[in-house]
Amino acid sequence: MNLETKWLEDFVALANTRSFSASARQRHVTQPAFSRRIRALEQAVGVTLVDRSTTPVGLTSEGQLFLVTARNLVEQLNESLGHLRGLSIANEALDIVAAHSLALSFYPPWISRLQKGLGELPTRLVAMNVGEAIHVLREGNCDLMLAYYDPFATMQLDAEVFPSFSIGNVNMLPVSLPDAQGKPLFSLQEGDSVPYLAYTQGAFLGRSVRMLLKNDPLRMKLRTVYETAMAEGLKGMVLQGVGMAWIPDFCIREELKSGRLVRAADANWDIPLEIRLYRCSLVHKPGVERLWRQMMKLPRDFLQG
Repeated sequence: MNLETKWLEDFVALANTRSFSASARQRHVTQPAFSRRIRALEQAVGVTLVDRSTTPVGLTSEGQLFLVTARNLVEQLNESLGHLRGLSIANEALDIVAAHSLALSFYPPWISRLQKGLGELPTRLVAMNVGEAIHVLREGNCDLMLAYYDPFATMQLDAEVFPSFSIGNVNMLPVSLPDAQGKPLFSLQEGDSVPYLAYTQGAFLGRSVRMLLKNDPLRMKLRTVYETAMAEGLKGMVLQGVGMAWIPDFCIREELKSGRLVRAADANWDIPLEIRLYRCSLVHKPGVERLWRQMMKLPRDFLQG
């Protein structure tokens, strides 16, 4: 196989812009020349990488898989050249994507604890929904993904290509603002109708709640009055006394401790979840490799806190 580095860089540019004309401008070549180089790459690897029938252009399933390899090769070459030029990557930040609630409430204490065991660990964190995060990880646009684990999710990740560490367990609790006597203003176990603050249809945490309620007559009591994809958004509305919601316990520890929020039902209505840190095994960034090796040496209870 005869591959030119510029073809790989062209392909990465096309995957980012999804436009032959924009990519050609970015790569400082004419569009016909750019198209010929992409064709040459496809001929070299022996498969069609680009779906030209759509606008903007897309990648075939083979193209999506090859994109991770292309990005990895280009990145490794740039890193090697950096070493040769005397540049240090010792403090290169790791790019991490995380579910919104994990980014806001779970990540800060977790990364702080991890650094106490491993030393300084520069990171860049971007919050997004779980579906978007999985897409970013699959295309090699991040180093690590912090997400809830769902064994029944439709978007499963191949464990060999995307290995993971279990780094925490959480319970989603049904909570409400308390009344003057400290009892839940909205109780799942009392009354005929309960104002319900729900996760939007595509939100991962919403799926977990719907599975809990799927075959339970209690769901008929819930009157949806507000929806959002973010747990912190539901927490704010619960604190305003608008209704009750299921919220991860690490988001509301202080509020439960101070009595600003109370349970809207007993522990039978809690939803257990697992939190995992994922990487792509096709990407061999030195910082990620080093972190993964170090984490494998840490005891499980230290990783999970």
